[in-house]
Amino acid sequence: MNMSVDLKLRNISYKAKQLLIEDILDNMRLLTCKKTRCQNLSGGQRKRLSVALELVNNPPIMFLDEPTTGLDSSSSSQCVQLLKNLAKGGRNIICTIHQPSAFIYEIFDHVYVMAEGRCVYQGSSENTLPYLSSLGFNCPHYHNPADYFLEVVNGEYGNYTEILTNAAQNRQWRRAIPKIQITDQKAEIKNAETLVYNNDQYKIVYESPTEWTRFWILLSRCGVQLFRDWTISQLKIVLHVLVGVFLGLTFERAGDDASKVLNNLGLMFCSLVYLSYTSMMPAVLKFPSEVGVLRKERFNNWYKLKTYYAAFLVSDIPLQITFSLAYSLTSYFISSQLHELRRFLMVFVIQVLVALSASSLGLVLGTIVNPINGTFFGAIILAVMIVLSGFLIVFTHMSKVMYMFTYTCFLSFAIEGLMEATYGFNRPSMECSESVVYCQYTRPEALLKDMGMDKKNYWLDVGYLVTTFLVLRVLAFCTLRRKLSSA
Repeated sequence: MNMSVDLKLRNISYKAKQLLIEDILDNMRLLTCKKTRCQNLSGGQRKRLSVALELVNNPPIMFLDEPTTGLDSSSSSQCVQLLKNLAKGGRNIICTIHQPSAFIYEIFDHVYVMAEGRCVYQGSSENTLPYLSSLGFNCPHYHNPADYFLEVVNGEYGNYTEILTNAAQNRQWRRAIPKIQITDQKAEIKNAETLVYNNDQYKIVYESPTEWTRFWILLSRCGVQLFRDWTISQLKIVLHVLVGVFLGLTFERAGDDASKVLNNLGLMFCSLVYLSYTSMMPAVLKFPSEVGVLRKERFNNWYKLKTYYAAFLVSDIPLQITFSLAYSLTSYFISSQLHELRRFLMVFVIQVLVALSASSLGLVLGTIVNPINGTFFGAIILAVMIVLSGFLIVFTHMSKVMYMFTYTCFLSFAIEGLMEATYGFNRPSMECSESVVYCQYTRPEALLKDMGMDKKNYWLDVGYLVTTFLVLRVLAFCTLRRKLSSA
């Protein structure tokens, strides 16, 4: 409720906000569960909460799609009765409903029944039975009028759609809805964006906040979600540290021993594959898990899609940096890499960009296909990138055709960047352990030449990874917008 108020109302004091929230929750009979998390609410309470969220900016008209679906008879009756009370407060409540009970059906002031895309009745609920009787359809005693009407329009007594359609044009079955006196709370509608709420203590002007304000609100919501879901933040940081320690111990002294140069290449490769998979797979599931809420909030004009996406980007980038830092600090120093701040930062930058690029690829897949296919295609794409990365087969041994495909693989540029950061920039010769008779790669430049990376440029690799990250994030925004528009 606090988030809804912040996203919909501008320049409102804390006391006025709390007063408005308590007033709405009291009207929706939710005040007793004010401190309860949404995931712990019952079905009926969630339905009422959905309505309460939209009451924040005091809309004059509300559309509800099947508000009683999934509720038992008691909860359904309570929900519709609350909507009736809201209508008495001066709002127009428009609902779609299937097979209502007799009690619920009588609550509605005006009913509009459709069959085969055409109107077969419009008028008050009380006039339904007289209307059917005038056409020769007599509802049995103790039979739900709504059920009987559906039986008629569904053709259980014959096809009378044309007759009902023509009869619905007769205005005698319609009656004017009496004007409703608004007592305690007055709503003065000035326009679609500015409303005024009056009570004894506060006057609230319903003015929508700017998108810049909404951006900061959504950014704070992302932070709250990260804090509450410990599997997203704390657990992943711990796992990255543990994996970094594990790989660092496995590839012990791979960074400063010339006889273990190939082992160090294996560490680089494992690091990139690990960061790619752990960044991409959660990203595949990101938007599919939130698309329902996003579609509803965007449709109800809580914020624009670009505002939501910008807040997500700003919250996601520090998270990926934190995860990569937790892994890099442990794996880099435990594996005895060169203790130079510049080289560590260069390695760290490559690993962060790989994590961001893989995460961006996962977002694109998650907005194009369903989560199951997204994880499947993501695994295949990463497998192809692994083959083209330049580790399993060096670039100089590839055919010209296959070498051209490496330009579409961000892992190949990441491998090059790590190689340059670790063994380039005039690194001095490395020493071999005393137990080794011969070391082939005491000179780092010899290793780069044999790997076909002696003429590569670290900053070009960084530029390619940054470009890949930006292009995929823009593409993810476009595919997300298309997904929401086509739904």
